[in-house]
Amino acid sequence: MPYLNIQTNQELGKEEQKNMLTDVSATVANALGKPESYVMVALQTGIPMTFAGETAPAAYLQLKSLGLQESQTAALSSTLCQWVEENLGVSSDRVYIEFSGPPRKMWGWQGGTF
Repeated sequence: MPYLNIQTNQELGKEEQKNMLTDVSATVANALGKPESYVMVALQTGIPMTFAGETAPAAYLQLKSLGLQESQTAALSSTLCQWVEENLGVSSDRVYIEFSGPPRKMWGWQGGTF
């Protein structure tokens, strides 16, 4: 049940957003070793945002995944920062990523929990 939420101050067209959503969904599935059929991604662009007091390109990501281990976060950070830099033009020093691994019973799906 990986969920990735990307917020950025970068402006993107609808077709560009659609292509990026498809690409990053596959990237997350691959990085976590989970089926893409469980991956959900949200991309919010054009959000007023500052980082270090400047409005230059910036991004904030939240990645939630059942079973996510602290030992995985450095590699995931590298993968996601690289993706953001290549696709959104945001330097990795202007990206924050929040990782969380909720307990299975705290994530609902199909009227139940995992």
